[in-house]
Amino acid sequence: MGLLSKKDSKLIVDPLTDNNPITIQVLGICSALAITAQLKPSIVMAVSVLFVMGVGNVVISLMRNIIPSKIRIIVQLIVVATLVIIVDQVLKAYSYALSKELSVFIGLIITNCIIMGRFEAFALGNGPWRSFLDGIGNALGYGVILIIVGFFRELLGSGTLFGFKVLGDPVEKTGLYAMGYENNGFMVLPPMALIVVGLIIWVQRSRNKALIED
Repeated sequence: MGLLSKKDSKLIVDPLTDNNPITIQVLGICSALAITAQLKPSIVMAVSVLFVMGVGNVVISLMRNIIPSKIRIIVQLIVVATLVIIVDQVLKAYSYALSKELSVFIGLIITNCIIMGRFEAFALGNGPWRSFLDGIGNALGYGVILIIVGFFRELLGSGTLFGFKVLGDPVEKTGLYAMGYENNGFMVLPPMALIVVGLIIWVQRSRNKALIED
């Protein structure tokens, strides 16, 4: 028998496909708009949310039987805020420039509706292991979309990936630029994040007709 049962595997697989928190549940759109103009911040945000959701779901699950119902939201906020502070301090210690670039958006993980939603809808009613898988699955589903959007926005908007020129030099007219290619400046503007997400939704729903019927 494998490590994960079929039921447990769905907790990771479903958010990556037919129950993605961004493309299906339409949650976490703000960060998809704000930090996906470049690939590197997109990946860092994805990893940060992965840590916060994975650990946070376990903590809330372990505490679920002792949290008074009337203050559960406050407790959830305290847990996620503590984890976000840890992420912020690690970034400041090891990648200060990137920490400054992400600035307030790391702090806004505290109010990310995906995280609070999984605390409330899943971690409060399930054990630590399944809650951990649910947190990891939803964070991966969220992160994959951010990375895809960040990839195309940086590549088509700046001609770079991770800051490296991959299409050539637009000033010296090398690579694709020698053939007349020009960067699409619209790709680095926030509205283009919505358009890219919309295209992902279109591809996803064209592959799964059941999503169209829903």
